[in-house]
Order: sequence, then structure tokens, then C-alpha cells
Amino acid sequence: MATIELTKDNFEEIVTQHPMVIIDFWAPWCGPCKGFAPVFEQAADAHTDVVFAKVNTDVEQELAGSFNIRSIPTLMVFREKVVLYSQAGALPASGLEQLIEQAKAVDMAEVHKEIASRADGA
Repeated sequence: MATIELTKDNFEEIVTQHPMVIIDFWAPWCGPCKGFAPVFEQAADAHTDVVFAKVNTDVEQELAGSFNIRSIPTLMVFREKVVLYSQAGALPASGLEQLIEQAKAVDMAEVHKEIASRADGA
């Protein structure tokens, strides 16, 4: 599956309608972003059950700001509308693969239970 370009207009829809979304916050002038792009695309081709998306932080400054993106590339993993991972820096292919497998293995019932208990003030 090709990567999707995320904007403030489609962000909510994409994250809400798909069980797992991996987002690359990047900019065209960023050297490490350019180096990471083929790794990201290769992972997108290999994991057709996951939505891979990119946010151009130059164009989508409001969206990047809402996630406090301070350096790029920043990778973020959403699963069932929950941020499981957010970290700046490009990953090697093996690191991205490991991250994807770990994110898929998370027991989301436990995560939602934990979030609910925090919301209840427990």
C-alpha cells in the first residue's frame, strides 16, 4: 500500500478508521528524512495491513505543532486511536521492522483498560 499524505483535514479520519497507522513527520529539506523515506516506503509495501502516512511539517505546521514535533524525522505509531510510540530520529530498516512487530503485539484491551483507569482517577 502506498503511503498517504496526511493533512489536518484528513488526519482524524485516517487515524480513526484504521486499526494501525504509522506516521512519518518530515520535511523536504531534511537530509535524514530523505534517507529514511525509502525505508518507510519499503515497510509500507511489506505491511499492507498497516496504514503508512506522512506529514510534511513545512505544509502542515498546525498539525505538527499539535503533536509537539520539535525535530524531524519523528515517527509516531497509532493503534486504535492510541499513540503507542513517538520518537524523533530515523530508524534503520531492522529497527522499523522491530517497532512494527512490537506495536502489532501490544494487547490493546489492556491499553484501553489502563487508559480508562487513569481517566477514572484510579
